[in-house]
Amino acid sequence: MASNLTERLSRLVKTMRGQSRITETNVQDMLREVRMALLEADVALPVVRDFIARVKDKALGQEVVASLTPGQVLVSLVQKELSATMGDGVADLNLATQPPAIILMAGLQGAGKTTTTAKLAKHLIEKRKKKVLTVSADVYRPAAIEQLKMVTGQAGAEWFPSTPDQKPRDIVNAAIDHARKHFFDVLLVDTAGRLAIDEALMAEIKELHALLNPVETLFVVDAMQGQDAINTAKAFKDALPLTGVVLTKLDGDSRGGAALSVRQITGAPIKFAGVSEKIDGLEVFDAERHAGRILGMGDIVALVEQVSAGVDMEAAQKLAAKVKSGDGFDLNDFLSQIQQMKQMGGLSSLMDKLPAQMAAKAGQVDTDKVERDLRRKEGIINSMTKLERRKPELIKATRKRRIAAGAGVQVQDVNRMLKEFEQMQEMMKKMKGGGMMKLMKRMGGMKGMPKMPF
Repeated sequence: MASNLTERLSRLVKTMRGQSRITETNVQDMLREVRMALLEADVALPVVRDFIARVKDKALGQEVVASLTPGQVLVSLVQKELSATMGDGVADLNLATQPPAIILMAGLQGAGKTTTTAKLAKHLIEKRKKKVLTVSADVYRPAAIEQLKMVTGQAGAEWFPSTPDQKPRDIVNAAIDHARKHFFDVLLVDTAGRLAIDEALMAEIKELHALLNPVETLFVVDAMQGQDAINTAKAFKDALPLTGVVLTKLDGDSRGGAALSVRQITGAPIKFAGVSEKIDGLEVFDAERHAGRILGMGDIVALVEQVSAGVDMEAAQKLAAKVKSGDGFDLNDFLSQIQQMKQMGGLSSLMDKLPAQMAAKAGQVDTDKVERDLRRKEGIINSMTKLERRKPELIKATRKRRIAAGAGVQVQDVNRMLKEFEQMQEMMKKMKGGGMMKLMKRMGGMKGMPKMPF
């Protein structure tokens, strides 16, 4: 939806240049484009109708500030209503209860419920400083219990054992007892799912809800399901008092219909979004920022957060001090830069959060090729001895052949990497003693810049 809606609205803003005020005609033109984009994005028809009506009511009679065009005002209105449709701002988890705070995870099989349980555990440990226990009450899906055990370990939380021959109610009763005795702050309960809604599933989850009395009942839904997500949301809303929604696979969703529809259908706020398959790939959902992404405005706040989280500040400060003092920039420093880039989630993850126009320019770069190149460079440096990393000038023909064989690459790849390192080393030398401004001036007049490791 992002690219489709952005393209339609951008086209509209251009056609409305020169118009001094918002009229019934130009509002209708804009709403037609928005309606088509939303329907193509698989947004539920009742949600589209309600959205269009709200924008129209607010647009008509809207005064246009001298510095803005009618098109810009209308895009601003669309952004505000997109944000309102998805829940306005951020909805946090409610953990204000006698420990353990119980969180029930509900949803269909395949939505990513088990992985999301572990991601949420990691979030609670790192962001809320909670002691977290997970338990699986899914006794039907093969390996469901083992899967939760594995991902819980990756998240750094504790896992309560259960077996397929137990009854779900017995499992959760034992888990609650264990959580109380061992002073856990939060108990996350992963429930069974089915490939489709059925009476047995709903009866079981209702029973578990009554037994657990959770502070949060989170509905986990695959953002790529489109209209099917709406039907699932209705069924779970009728069965359970949902307190929040977790949208998974939001990074792979090109249409975005579920994000707009689920909130309105369930009446529950979207609290989290799964943005990657990694165990730390869970973001607190911010409706305003997500609306900006949908409209191609990017999410600069999320970009800054991602970079800040990925950068090792201590290592960065050491490198800065090293450059300033004139100490040699060696291959260990070069490797550190490559690894920091990987920790930030890679180029494609960063580009997803850029505004559309910037992303379009950056999109001319083959990010997959760049990331493969980064991995190759990392492998080459890892195949060197400690001495070779500190003193690259020692690396002659025999050493190059050994390094290439160890990294599984050609000698030409080693030569190319060393050449790029030398260019960067030369640049670092010029930055010594406040030479940065001179360097920048020189670069401004250069046709090509030294190639960076990313």
